[in-house]
Amino acid sequence: MLANGELAIGGCAVTRLVQEFDTPLYVYDEVLIRDLMRTYRQPFEERGIRSRIAYACKAFCTVGMCQIADEEGLWLDVVSAGELHTALAAGFDPARICLHGNNKTDTELQFAIAEGIGVIVIDNFHEIETLHDLLERAGKAVDVMLRVAPGVDAHTHEFISTGQQDSKFGFDLYSGQIEQAAALVREHPALRFVGLHSHIGSQIFDVEGFRLAAERLAQLCVLLRTKYGMSTEVLNLGGGLGVRYTAKDTPTAILTLVRELIQVTESAFASHNMALPLLMLEPGRSIVAQAGTTLYRMGSRKEIPGVRTYVAVDGGMTDNPRPALYGAKYEAAVANRMRDPADDLVSIAGKCCESGDMLVWDALLPRANPGDIVAVSCTGAYNYSMASNYNRIPRPAAVLVAHGRARVLVRREQASDMHRLDAPLTGAGALPGVDLGVGTLAAEAAGAAEEHAGARPMTAGAAEGHAGARPMTAGAAEGHAGARPMTAGAAEANAGALPNTDVGIL
Repeated sequence: MLANGELAIGGCAVTRLVQEFDTPLYVYDEVLIRDLMRTYRQPFEERGIRSRIAYACKAFCTVGMCQIADEEGLWLDVVSAGELHTALAAGFDPARICLHGNNKTDTELQFAIAEGIGVIVIDNFHEIETLHDLLERAGKAVDVMLRVAPGVDAHTHEFISTGQQDSKFGFDLYSGQIEQAAALVREHPALRFVGLHSHIGSQIFDVEGFRLAAERLAQLCVLLRTKYGMSTEVLNLGGGLGVRYTAKDTPTAILTLVRELIQVTESAFASHNMALPLLMLEPGRSIVAQAGTTLYRMGSRKEIPGVRTYVAVDGGMTDNPRPALYGAKYEAAVANRMRDPADDLVSIAGKCCESGDMLVWDALLPRANPGDIVAVSCTGAYNYSMASNYNRIPRPAAVLVAHGRARVLVRREQASDMHRLDAPLTGAGALPGVDLGVGTLAAEAAGAAEEHAGARPMTAGAAEGHAGARPMTAGAAEGHAGARPMTAGAAEANAGALPNTDVGIL
């Protein structure tokens, strides 16, 4: 905080950030992100334990963020063709990328295989056969891990707890699914089994869930070795370490929790006289959540005597859908008046045409005026990545700050971007229709197919293809078209790098 009571992030005054980049604005503290990445590696390096830390891109994925992970020596965990394409655009080595997903498409798997991805985490029986067939056709092999649902309740919100038995993710441990999957993988030489993956949930504040998961996974490793001759070289315990969103959250420090996680895993394997595999973690939220702050401008105020006072900001559920999705809690401050008495109890509403568009229900703030800057903390994870254009509201810019300088990670969308992929039904730009009616004669259907072989669909989702059809890899680039690279590491990325902006404290 500055002497005048103004919040500063990464040495940049919030008023300068807002003046330069407008609002809403995602602001990321680069020093904190890098420190947290190094914190994950420290306990392993202290003990000389083989490890692999993979940043979970789903938390916040841009070209620049992938470049930071690369510079810090991390792997990447991607869950879609779009995330993989973003990583490759950042110049990231595909051999250090791990592909997840409970329903990977053939196209995504083909893309990953063609690019030489490091590891594919197999999630279901369908994927075993599909991946094997694709590899055979390509004449290639790939390292694979099997995702296990170990039946551990991580004591989190039901929507973000993924390791329990009743889950869409992974092979169930108790029903024997994981054993059946291992037997199938063993039959396919192109699927090089290297280990197991488990993710027990998110917002985990203590080690107990990991202790139970480690014990069950160690037992499974014994079974796979003795019954199937399959060696677990890598044990991926996922991510999920919790962060502080509000004063009610009391997470264990990352350094402490990772040390404890190592200890309980060592103990589990030692009890079976097994050597400890290479340990892999996939943190996402715990690296970027606390490093992110969203800045808004205060707008209208509505007082309902004896009921509630609403204050509205120029963003909302389009840039932070988590409160509306699953009741996520946040803290807020009037960032340009941090020293003023906080004696005004208000509910911070967004600007969307939706009654559930609320960011913070009960916030004690100084009485805010229109134009004041509202800062909502801990918004670095699953805010930009889950943002939408509901009400056709453009998504905000994201900037990275450090030592008084700001760099653009993502350009702000403009109103014109909201209809860029739309196809009009009439006039300039209208696309020809496609006859997909139900024919009664085979010959008629065949004729129609030939007649319309070159026709393009009229749906907005296919509009990019009609502008000039591109292969899937280039099409996926749309997802990060506004993301800005940061380093000179990738030739493709460097072409769009923007100059730094000095918004430091004078």
